[in-house]
Amino acid sequence: MNDKTDERLTEAGRKLFTRDWQFIWASPSIETLPPMDGLEIAFAGRSNVGKSSLINALTGRNALARTSHTPGRTQELIFFEVPGKKDLRLVDMPGYGYAKAPKSQVASWTELIHTFLLGRASLARVYVLIDARHGLKEVDQEILKTLDRSAVSYQIVLTKADQVKASELQACIAETEAALAKHPAAFPNVLATSSRSSTGMAELRAAIAKLLEERSS
Repeated sequence: MNDKTDERLTEAGRKLFTRDWQFIWASPSIETLPPMDGLEIAFAGRSNVGKSSLINALTGRNALARTSHTPGRTQELIFFEVPGKKDLRLVDMPGYGYAKAPKSQVASWTELIHTFLLGRASLARVYVLIDARHGLKEVDQEILKTLDRSAVSYQIVLTKADQVKASELQACIAETEAALAKHPAAFPNVLATSSRSSTGMAELRAAIAKLLEERSS
């Protein structure tokens, strides 16, 4: 990709996320999903990894997605789109792994996540968020295996990159990319982001704009 293409996609991504993004739907179960209309991009990750904060940073809306320091706060699939625009939806998924909730409820969320990832035809990409302070965990591998079985492209996004030293961040990126070599369906490169400092947001917006451009051509 040349510099002009990079600049064009960066600008397209900026414009895409200056739109008036709004909450449109919450689904506690597969049976309550909204009708498929346009492309959907989902954000998955362990509880408290920063999915809601990332969506807020992407859209420039501080309170679009609810954030909480309590793991397991997001208990449904939350959908966002721009009124009048049917080309793209964002999906904030329940966190998997540890949550302050009954085990049966956590199991229900986990089943919802895996079923959605495997069976949603309009799902164009999944961004799997990994805390840069901790790297890939076994519970993340389960999600990657589910995505390997699906036809959905996915990419790892490191969150909270501002909270680790530069050398530690580079080591985490290298370790994650090495692990992804075992997952041929995954993007080989990793995006490092910070919702607080906006690090990596322009690159993530550009990647989403590129996907939308490719799918609409």
